[in-house]
Amino acid sequence: MKKKIIKILKIILPLLLGVFLVWYSLKSATPQEREELWQNILNANPWFLLLSMLFGGLSHLSRAYRWNYLLEPMGYKPRLANNFMAVMAGYLANFGIPRSGEVLRAASLSSYEKIPFEKAFGTIISERIADVIVMLSITALTLFLQTEHLLAYFEANEINPLISVGILLVLVLIGVLALQLIKKSKLPFLIRIKKMAKGLLEGMRSILKMKQKWAFIFHTLFIWIMYILMFYVVIFSVPGLGNTDFSIIMAAFVVGSFAISATNGGIGVYPVAIGAILVLFDISKQNGEAFGWITWGTQTLLVLILGGLSFIFLPIFNRRK
Repeated sequence: MKKKIIKILKIILPLLLGVFLVWYSLKSATPQEREELWQNILNANPWFLLLSMLFGGLSHLSRAYRWNYLLEPMGYKPRLANNFMAVMAGYLANFGIPRSGEVLRAASLSSYEKIPFEKAFGTIISERIADVIVMLSITALTLFLQTEHLLAYFEANEINPLISVGILLVLVLIGVLALQLIKKSKLPFLIRIKKMAKGLLEGMRSILKMKQKWAFIFHTLFIWIMYILMFYVVIFSVPGLGNTDFSIIMAAFVVGSFAISATNGGIGVYPVAIGAILVLFDISKQNGEAFGWITWGTQTLLVLILGGLSFIFLPIFNRRK
């Protein structure tokens, strides 16, 4: 019973958080600000939105193609169409239950390509490791580009950066001590965590040992370049954002990426988070949130279309096999 309640809360709480943030953002805005936000969304240039969707579609296609580089060493080479439809169906499932998409994706390939679920799911973990490394690299680069702005922000808010660095070092030290505790512990819960960590490390090593690792690295970089482009081109559809510095857009991209992982597909949280970070760079809240809503709406529409069609055509396509 307790496990069921926890599962339900994992689904409901992120949705409630998203709804609350949308409500609070609109309630705290004046009627004029709400009208400006709405007009920015209505007047968005559709050609840049279509271009954004094109970049998004290319990233999903590349992800489906990249998957085979992890499956081939185990003797499997599923058809690209099945890979792509499994990926898109998984993305759509994430809107309902966070992280359920990875399970559905592996299950789809297991059903239609006769690949053991455990092996298919293991490859997904491996590619997620590669994505996390790229994401952390982008985050580090963005922080470096925004060093001057961060220092100015610290000074304006009387925040001592040395204290922040000290806190970070303490957290790292706690993390190292926690890892040592997990490594030596005999507690069942910590043993499970240790096994999971070991599996992640093995997945990372499998990436380095694969025969076509350079092709895998190319597609990984291509996927993230497409992510950045599908995000960046939307600024040209919002009045007043066309001349925004690229480093500022990258800061918004990083915040948006973390916002998506916090809720069911970023529902509610994504546009509010984008608006909040852009306000720090003297961009109006209405322009920032309009940019967030348009970006989120464009890519969500793409997932709804391709994910919905994938659910329909997966069984039809494989019935002809």
